[in-house]
Amino acid sequence: MPEYKELPDSSKWSSFLPAEQLTCGIQFLTDFWKEKYLLEYIRNGGSKIKFVTGRTGSGKTHFLRLMTFVAREENYRTVWFSAKDVWMHDFKEIYVEIFNQCDIMQCLKAVSLHLIQEMGYDYRDIPEGMKFIDYLSQNGEGDAVTKREIRSQLRHIFLENPMMDNNFALACSMLTGSILGYPILEEQNQELLLAWLTGDRTVKLSQLRALDFYPSRITKYNARHMLRSLAEVVRMGGFSGLFIAVDNMEILVSRSSLEPVHYTKMKREDTYESIRQLIDDIDSMKNIMFVYAFDRELIDNENAGLKSYQALWMRIQNEIVGERFNRFTDMVDLDRLAAQEYSPEVIVAISESIASLQQNHTVLPLTPEMAQDIVSQARTGAVGVPQLIQSAMNGINLNGREESAPFGEPGRQQTENLDGQEVESNV
Repeated sequence: MPEYKELPDSSKWSSFLPAEQLTCGIQFLTDFWKEKYLLEYIRNGGSKIKFVTGRTGSGKTHFLRLMTFVAREENYRTVWFSAKDVWMHDFKEIYVEIFNQCDIMQCLKAVSLHLIQEMGYDYRDIPEGMKFIDYLSQNGEGDAVTKREIRSQLRHIFLENPMMDNNFALACSMLTGSILGYPILEEQNQELLLAWLTGDRTVKLSQLRALDFYPSRITKYNARHMLRSLAEVVRMGGFSGLFIAVDNMEILVSRSSLEPVHYTKMKREDTYESIRQLIDDIDSMKNIMFVYAFDRELIDNENAGLKSYQALWMRIQNEIVGERFNRFTDMVDLDRLAAQEYSPEVIVAISESIASLQQNHTVLPLTPEMAQDIVSQARTGAVGVPQLIQSAMNGINLNGREESAPFGEPGRQQTENLDGQEVESNV
């Protein structure tokens, strides 16, 4: 199994594992996404964009973590980042973040092994640390004919692949050649190609021309094509596809001076237009699933939220609203899901799962009466069910006594919600 970059807040995420223990109430949705998208549609060449929303504490971040974990288990290359850390108005920045988390050289190494097999050799016969061309030369087979065959295979794999941008394909062909040992690529030139692939503007195009490589720079205008190419390399590297989770999109409408980034009206609209373009282009991509998560404010804010940009809102709003939650919907409302699925019995089951994961056993599950209070609070409050569960459990000690105020009565405490934020809550 490939090595993966740790999920953000891995210490927090570890407390949620094993993941299946915390899927009460949402398991029917996570199982559905796994079956219909990860195991079928995306793996078979489709691409999809989903949006997840809900009130503070509704479990958006937890849901993203859970689906990222599931995607990894199904052999997807996974990417996770927050809109607080990456500028969303420039798709080049998004592409660069995705690229940096994908380890393209690992994927190209897998491609090189496939090429070796296609040429009739067993890569397992090659001594560790020895390049393929040196192995061939050692056995008297590193002649011009064999070298032409390597070039032909590289051209077929990359340059003749209709899913790949020509410049991206040529760069990958040269990098794979460096792994094979032919065509020869010096280490500094390998680093130069990788820097260009990340959109590094310090790379001089004249340096690339010296390699007989004549690309344009990666910009927000061609970054989506580069992403399509990257997804194809990920697939060729033996992965099922590319799963991308983007959290905290509500930063677009935040006016807090404490936030690390601030979006002007122009940058916010550029972000909406970028997502609109991605939606329109998604059918031209393969093996990619995007999931954006955001607080309900991004919908409810009529002046600055999604509804303010009609070209985007028309594409993502739910067209059919029924009494039952639609598993196929592209706009997943976790509050609506909670209202349907989080019965007092389910809430007790969730609390039991959380309590069972505590190594020191200092947390007790909720009583049915407390679960019923949570259902009542969720109907009228501004806080989602998962956070209410956590807040309630944080107020119970081993003796079953409330450490602050009785549940349902005014009291304040700091608690971390399932969206990964520290908030002050009524418990």
